[in-house]
Amino acid sequence: MTVITSLVYRYRWKIRYMYYMTKGKYSYQKISPDDDDEYTYDAFISYSDGDRSFVLKDCIEKLEKEENFRLCIHQRNFMSGQDITVNITNCIHASRTTVCLITSKFFESYYCMFEFNMARMESIYSRHGRNILFLGFYEQLQPKEIPLVMLELVQKESYIEYPNDDQGNVVFWEKIKETLKTNVRA
Repeated sequence: MTVITSLVYRYRWKIRYMYYMTKGKYSYQKISPDDDDEYTYDAFISYSDGDRSFVLKDCIEKLEKEENFRLCIHQRNFMSGQDITVNITNCIHASRTTVCLITSKFFESYYCMFEFNMARMESIYSRHGRNILFLGFYEQLQPKEIPLVMLELVQKESYIEYPNDDQGNVVFWEKIKETLKTNVRA
């Protein structure tokens, strides 16, 4: 019994991922990881509710209106009446990239961490190890405040920090645009 419990704990995110992928039965069109033209969204935006105004105002303006990226934002794109965990898994699967807007509130939210971990599982099990996660640090955090699994992405330089000045603000948006464009095949 202890061995089974240990195995379930060790592979808990993989088990959850497989469960929700099966439960959702791909409400969206099933997508081949190598067929980028088939993705419904260019990016799934994961954020805490406290950062909603930044996403609904700035992200939509800079990425959708100015650059024509198709963003999946849960207030707008989740299917009503469907379980939130199934919505999350389906939307991540239907998105080319997942951008996590990281703040201390992100770590306090069960669903934000669920989105992060489901995107990790999507990278490993459905995209053949291709990294689909990009972290945008919207507030300054100490390394000790960041989960180890996220620090691994930081070490791979799959992140950017939101600056406190206008010039740095331009760099922030350019890095996100570059990441999204890199993940879009011409």
